Amino acid sequence: MHARSGRTVRDLRRENRTAVLRRLYFDGPESRLTLGPATGLSSGSVSNVVAELLAEGLVEEAGSVDSAGGRPRTLLRITPDSGFMIGVDIGETRIRIELFDLALTELARTERALACSGPRTERYDVDLVVAHLREGIAEVLRAADVPVECLLGIGVGVPGIVDHGEDGAVVHGQTIGWDTVPLERLLRRAVDLPETVPYWIDNGAKTLGQAEMWFGAGRGARSAVVVLFGSGVGACSVSDPMEPGRALEWGHLTVRVRGRRCRCGSHGCLEAYAGAEALLERWREAGGQPPAGADEETALTAMLAAAHPANPGTAPDTTALAVLEETAEYLGAGFADLINLFQPERILVGGWAGLQLGTRFLDTVSRHAGAYALRYPASRTRIDLGTLGPEAVTVGAALLPLADFFARGGRSPETEPSTPAPAWQAALRDRV
Repeated sequence: MHARSGRTVRDLRRENRTAVLRRLYFDGPESRLTLGPATGLSSGSVSNVVAELLAEGLVEEAGSVDSAGGRPRTLLRITPDSGFMIGVDIGETRIRIELFDLALTELARTERALACSGPRTERYDVDLVVAHLREGIAEVLRAADVPVECLLGIGVGVPGIVDHGEDGAVVHGQTIGWDTVPLERLLRRAVDLPETVPYWIDNGAKTLGQAEMWFGAGRGARSAVVVLFGSGVGACSVSDPMEPGRALEWGHLTVRVRGRRCRCGSHGCLEAYAGAEALLERWREAGGQPPAGADEETALTAMLAAAHPANPGTAPDTTALAVLEETAEYLGAGFADLINLFQPERILVGGWAGLQLGTRFLDTVSRHAGAYALRYPASRTRIDLGTLGPEAVTVGAALLPLADFFARGGRSPETEPSTPAPAWQAALRDRV
């Protein structure tokens, strides 16, 4: 049966379920009475949807509140253990894997270090990365004793461009030596999970943007650009807080013609000046002495400490300070390009290197951005640090299957209202 707009009755039911689930997730607990005005649904539609969600175990009662002159109103909320998600961050120095319930409570985590010596392509050996994911996913599921049937999906944040085609997600990671890597197919072969468990693989800056817009410094903004600083530099442009953003290869914007050679193979990229790997290399070339054998995170911490010593009586390392100040200007120019191109309400800085640098240099970077950008859009853009910390990419990756789950009205992709409930719903009823 089709509605006049061309949507089927099933589509309308799914949209109603999505509206209620999202409202309860972001603003709950709420009563049936307040759900109507908040979602734009009639009281009858709210009652029908809530009855379905209660029966399926996706929603539960969460106490009551007094009403004016009537009996108390029952509050409703999303049932935290009605589904679980795994988030994965394939980062520069480690792979982080975390298991969450629907309330984003971390239930288990594991990390696998990536060797920091030798060529970058060896660090990101595809077989090694897949083996780390196979072992790590099994470890967190075992540690939390979560039924596989209740797993909504696995989200993976990766460096590079992700193409979604017939062969699943394929990663083009030029800076890490990944040329058309069919990561989803490789994971499906290696990881011991049912074929029905979905994988959501996307750019790490994009998953960072999802997390910050839903739960971090981007909440309440209509548009934002979220930038990720690690060994390299990436960004994500968001024009609708509830929809996935668009990954931007911002780090490979040319900021200096015939400039430094970038790890992508080109010259003059922003990443060749502002990425942590390039920043430490420039310090070394200028005569600085990063700690021998230290990984990038430790070395960057040492550079910042040298430029800004904690002891007032210690003279700063002028070489480190000069390199950092030059980097701040490059970043300001890069931010100005983002302001002029996208005119966002906010620019948010995340990633382990971005959070370290931001605490010292964000004001300087913002000043340079204002000088290089057009005055009007610059006056309407606020530049802030992200608030979710260095694990935001993992959280955002876990949100990928959750966002799809909500968009489907809390149903699995294969399930239609007229067919039997999927295995995860049966397993959930057994747990309840």
